[in-house]
Amino acid sequence: MIGTEIAFVGVSPCTMPKEDPTWRFALGASPTTEGWIVEIRTVNGSQGFGYASATAHMGAIKEALRGQIEYLASSLVGVDCTLMEAIHLKLDAAMRGAPQAKAAIDCALHDLNAQRLGVPLCELFGGPVRDKTPILRILAIKSPQEMAAQAQKLVDQGYNYIKIKVHGDISEDVARVAAIRKQVGEDVHLTIDANQSYNVKDAITALQRMAQYNIDLAEQPVHIDDREGLALVTRMSSITIEADESAGSLRDVYDLVSQRIVDAVSLKIPKLGGLRNTLAAARICEAGGVRYRLGAAVGSRLLSAAAIHLACALPGADYACELGEFERLLNDPFEGIEIENGFLTLPKGPGAGVRLRKAA
Repeated sequence: MIGTEIAFVGVSPCTMPKEDPTWRFALGASPTTEGWIVEIRTVNGSQGFGYASATAHMGAIKEALRGQIEYLASSLVGVDCTLMEAIHLKLDAAMRGAPQAKAAIDCALHDLNAQRLGVPLCELFGGPVRDKTPILRILAIKSPQEMAAQAQKLVDQGYNYIKIKVHGDISEDVARVAAIRKQVGEDVHLTIDANQSYNVKDAITALQRMAQYNIDLAEQPVHIDDREGLALVTRMSSITIEADESAGSLRDVYDLVSQRIVDAVSLKIPKLGGLRNTLAAARICEAGGVRYRLGAAVGSRLLSAAAIHLACALPGADYACELGEFERLLNDPFEGIEIENGFLTLPKGPGAGVRLRKAA
């Protein structure tokens, strides 16, 4: 098509300090969230943006990620932006893996094509089945009392879904869960996330002790590669067991679902390589009768905006999604979405529905 050829691919740094510089979870800590903004423009001036997440525990560090994006982008200039499947074939032929880099390009292309058509991004996925989704907010690892106090602050802001980060010490972790449940009462939904920090027997023991506090689900209790252990924890626990780090590709999601290793899967756009693959992963879960939701989108509002469009188009994404972590980050270059009373509403207008701040 005349004018839809890609003329420019730009990469800009996005460093966002954390409101709490001591924020940590079982796999690490950093005072900032690092990433890159990818901009794609066509000959006729259509423009789209995507966010690349520099997340070490998902295999991407900042400077290496930039190199991957620039390498992949070099093959896109002159290609028709509407040929999405052909572009994915080209990207996969150019480089194996690199899901975060490919995700940013994929999201920018989806945004660009929705902008070009003048439609909201969710229309590219079949249109919305809901216009908002409840947001699950994450508690960093601190003392039980500190985490309970932070949970209360979130509940006071209207959140009804809280995720508790734990780190593998059974007694301390159970104490965290107990303190938070006592503080927020019985009506607030609680989940836990161990980020691989338990061995199998400790995971089973910890979950048995936590079950009395009415936990909705437990995320990635054991090591990413221990699928037999993950399956055993699933069979032994009354709590819904969810895979996160173990669901790092479409093939991973297929194996987890077809072998019924877990009860649920956390789907993340950067981890799976973009909106296209995340949509495919959701369909795999639906076909296998395994629950799913959109997992932690940590970064700019740009990433959460793309994710909320997909979440609102997926019938099975009916549990709280983790698309509100931009609230604890500063200096976001994008604006246009905010959480209200614990919910994120589908943005209006064409594309992802966010825009660059004037200062950015």
